Amino acid sequence: MSPESNGMSGTSWLGNQIDARALFGPELRSLLDTLRGLAPSDWSRTAAGRWTVHDVAAHLLGDYYGRLGHDWRNGFADGETVEAFIHRTNQEWVDLHADDSPASLIDALAAAGTQLAQRFATANLDATALGVSWAGVNPAPAWLDIAREFTEHWTHRQQIRHAIGCNTDTDPRALTVVLDTFMRALPHTLRRTSAPVGAQVQMIAEGPADGTWTATATADRWSLAEVPSSRPTAVVLLDTETVWRLATRNIDPADALSRADVQGDRRLAEAACRIVSIIY
Repeated sequence: MSPESNGMSGTSWLGNQIDARALFGPELRSLLDTLRGLAPSDWSRTAAGRWTVHDVAAHLLGDYYGRLGHDWRNGFADGETVEAFIHRTNQEWVDLHADDSPASLIDALAAAGTQLAQRFATANLDATALGVSWAGVNPAPAWLDIAREFTEHWTHRQQIRHAIGCNTDTDPRALTVVLDTFMRALPHTLRRTSAPVGAQVQMIAEGPADGTWTATATADRWSLAEVPSSRPTAVVLLDTETVWRLATRNIDPADALSRADVQGDRRLAEAACRIVSIIY
């Protein structure tokens, strides 16, 4: 694979491009359908940590506004890390909109989400974009930044679904992109894991959106761009539900390992299961 083949010179180790652009419209419609079907009491159900369904919906609105260029975040506090800054300002936004009615939130999400979906639909995948810290790349190719944004929208919708007693939406078109994007964190996850050049760690997801991702130890880094071997050094086989929950830390690595079929080098398998595909 040439350095330019994934849309940005020097990041070929991230693997092939992901094109999530056409998925934002359907994702928004699914979110709005879910929110419009909520009972009044559903909005106060716990959805993510201390956040309620209302909080998650408000947070999504903040995400939309941020990507549309509305600068609502305050500056960094002295000594504040990027992660702390994002968590603090996210909470400030949610607190600011705590008294918004469900109807006003839905209307605002529909308007901003439609505008954002239209903007992403014509985005240049080969452009330089925001960094993706959990993949260890800054700046990132636009295709990865856009796909990362899609996974955030999808994940928050699942949190709302789970809060009201619904299972994960396993529509394979969306879930395939989500898993493929989350697995781009694998080389960064393994960056401090020693292995001989040519060693391969294979993550396999089985279920409604199955897939296989192989990280190879090269002279410089772990890479998703190398040809998979028929005999990888380590294999971790998980169901798709466990994979996305692990990548978003809805379950921890030990829980994921207990559900996994591990073959080969267990040390490498355990390292791969430390994958995190969110700012954590």
